[in-house]
Amino acid sequence: MGARMVLSLLLLALAIYCGLDPFNHSAIHGFPNFVSHEVELPDPSSIPTNKDPLNLLQNSEIKFLGQIQGPESLVFDPLGRGPYTGVADGRILFWDGTNWTDFAFTSANRSVCDPQPNPFGYLKNEHICGRPLGLRFNKKSGDLYIADAYFGLMKVGAEGGVATSLVTEAEGVPLTFTNDLDIDDDGNVYFTDSSSQYKRRNFMQLVFSGENGGRIFKYDPVTKETSVLLKNIQFPNGITFSKDGSFFLFCQGSGKIIKYWLKGDKVGTTEVFAILPGFPDNIRTNKDGDFWVALHCRRSWTNHLMAANPRFRNFVLKLPIKAKYHFLFFIGGWPHGIIIKYSPQGQVLQVLEDAPGKVVKAVSEVEERDGKLWIGSVLMPFVAVYDLDSTSA
Repeated sequence: MGARMVLSLLLLALAIYCGLDPFNHSAIHGFPNFVSHEVELPDPSSIPTNKDPLNLLQNSEIKFLGQIQGPESLVFDPLGRGPYTGVADGRILFWDGTNWTDFAFTSANRSVCDPQPNPFGYLKNEHICGRPLGLRFNKKSGDLYIADAYFGLMKVGAEGGVATSLVTEAEGVPLTFTNDLDIDDDGNVYFTDSSSQYKRRNFMQLVFSGENGGRIFKYDPVTKETSVLLKNIQFPNGITFSKDGSFFLFCQGSGKIIKYWLKGDKVGTTEVFAILPGFPDNIRTNKDGDFWVALHCRRSWTNHLMAANPRFRNFVLKLPIKAKYHFLFFIGGWPHGIIIKYSPQGQVLQVLEDAPGKVVKAVSEVEERDGKLWIGSVLMPFVAVYDLDSTSA
């Protein structure tokens, strides 16, 4: 057990010894208006134990170090150019083969947009500047669709510029934390909203609380109508279609991948596709129909303890310690890169990891292209590129 973990436990013991009632919410003051919910815990025996003992992600090439900050999603346009990526100050950048250039913005108000976020990856003014997360090109029209955490679903044409707002609410409920999207062959956009209560800059409260106000939507660009497919979900995040379009998958903060059937006898129903060993972000389909899942770090015993005891969790969150120590206690360690490839049937095909976090410290998305994995991270000031051929070498 690390020194920081011991510190947290000692503080907890001291608080109890001093007479604080763990279940007296009126004595709790650290996180205003914070309420913990039940967290869906998977059966421990179902959590995969596959690891990468060689820490192969440490063989990744670090590109563009210091040139970009927080490139969560990486996409290439229908002509194969790019990558394009959204960064911390609200811009969407384009790599032209020589330099990064401004391609698009989700906010025209740029006067307060400092590109340097805090250590947890968010800006003081990102609710003004915008924070583009998931990106996808419509391969037929060339339009770039954007899931902006604050401004909802947006679109910009192939020429770039200020993006157009498409969806900011559904069924009278505003979008609060728009996160990721994918586009089907008919141009319909499926996207996630991670919370009904917490904005992206409050993502730690969302993780710690277990709030289940997330939703998944379908936007029809012809009728401009938005329908709610699923609601009451704990932190829905990345979303992607299967190669044949018969279902889509989305990552859930509780550590699951959920399958939603779009065709066949089970249309409109869901089922668990896979149980994950950690905390997922985006998921992407490769040309073979397999799925690459990005995880921030593995589960820990402290995570299970906190998840199973919401009232106890509420109390611990109010202890007078820094947010980073809460993160250590609840998550069990700092982020480190983990990537898992799943077959269309949900079998683990490959695990790539940097357990010490020496090179790939965090992973938000993995885009496979021409035998390489392009790895984005909402926390890091670079893109990592992993050569798949080196795995079999």
